[in-house]
Amino acid sequence: MKFFSVKSTGALLCACLPVSTICKQIKPVSLASLVLGLAVFSSVSLADNNGSEQGHSHEQAKTLHGTEDMHDHEQGAKGDKPASEEAHQAGITLSPEKMALAKIKVSALAAKTYAKSLYAPGEIKVNGYTSYIVSPRTESVVVSRHATLGKHVEKGQALVTLFSESIAEAQAKYRIAHSDWQRAKKLGVSAVSESSLLKSETDYDAALGRLMAFGLTEKAIKDIIRNGSLKLGEYTLVAKRAGAVLSDDFAQGQRVAAGDKIMVLTNEESLWVEARISPNKNLHLPAGTPAKVEFAGQSHDAKVIQEAHTIDPVTRTRIVRLLVQNKNDTLHSGMFVNVHFQLGGREPVIAVPETALVRGSDGDWMVFVEDHPGEFAAAVVELGQALGDHREILGLAANTRVVTEGAFFVASEMAKGGFDPHNH
Repeated sequence: MKFFSVKSTGALLCACLPVSTICKQIKPVSLASLVLGLAVFSSVSLADNNGSEQGHSHEQAKTLHGTEDMHDHEQGAKGDKPASEEAHQAGITLSPEKMALAKIKVSALAAKTYAKSLYAPGEIKVNGYTSYIVSPRTESVVVSRHATLGKHVEKGQALVTLFSESIAEAQAKYRIAHSDWQRAKKLGVSAVSESSLLKSETDYDAALGRLMAFGLTEKAIKDIIRNGSLKLGEYTLVAKRAGAVLSDDFAQGQRVAAGDKIMVLTNEESLWVEARISPNKNLHLPAGTPAKVEFAGQSHDAKVIQEAHTIDPVTRTRIVRLLVQNKNDTLHSGMFVNVHFQLGGREPVIAVPETALVRGSDGDWMVFVEDHPGEFAAAVVELGQALGDHREILGLAANTRVVTEGAFFVASEMAKGGFDPHNH
């Protein structure tokens, strides 16, 4: 039996040729030569296959490695920046000239003790301790007025003249009683009995007391005796104290009843403020507690003088009464005002002026932080308690430099650059 060898380099060609053609090209060889040839052919084929697979794996590894390197490079470019660079990119930079022109003020935060403020609506009222109601003490008819609304009158100045039948009767009795008492005193005990003398004195005192009860002054009572032509029944009410006429709701010829208010006088140098506080605020505001009364952009110092311990059944509020000095005569009864009670602070807090706060597009409150001179970034904060013209903020540490004036200018500059502080 004879074996044939095939050259390793022509193995693939031989596999594709016809058998007859292949037979013409082969030579007789020994069994050992055939085995050796097949071994060489197999090793070459395996080597070629291994090399091809290793080459493909190497190229794939290079491709994957290149992708990872590119991804890592991009990650490094985007994510490995310092925090200061991020803040710089998230904010704006302003030159010193621009900051001066916009009047931007930057201050470092510091924990301080602030006076807490409690707001309540209030109304100016007449000072009941310095006001005076002018009213007849018996049914009368208005004859004439001597003071008008808003006029300032002095103590003892005539206000209104009235006529009353009761006054006429009292004046007539006084004239008689005065005459009897003077005659009895001249006669003495030697001419009249002691009981008659006592009776005439008592009648005189009663007649005098009745006229005084009707509101007649000592001068008016003396005129009843001195002036015999005095019209009985007419009497004039005068100011018991200096002040302004706040109301004069009457007309000449009008009949008024006893006790009717026809005029109100008050000294407006000091007025009352009645503040209304919700009963849910369980606060004790003792006498002397300071407060600020604000009206039309003006602020007036006030202090608590009284606080009610009952709830108004209509408004469901508790009334706290304050005393305010009206030095420039800018406050008047009936005005509605804002009252800010000044309560003592208990512990230091970090707060900023109201001018430092800006509201973001989604409703959050922000301040602008200066990390480096002229470089500003927005910081979202939570608001705490109101402290007068300051507001407590949560979320920033002490010594942080924030814009306290000109915050709206900084916000507008950021808006021009399309910056969103919430990174939306």
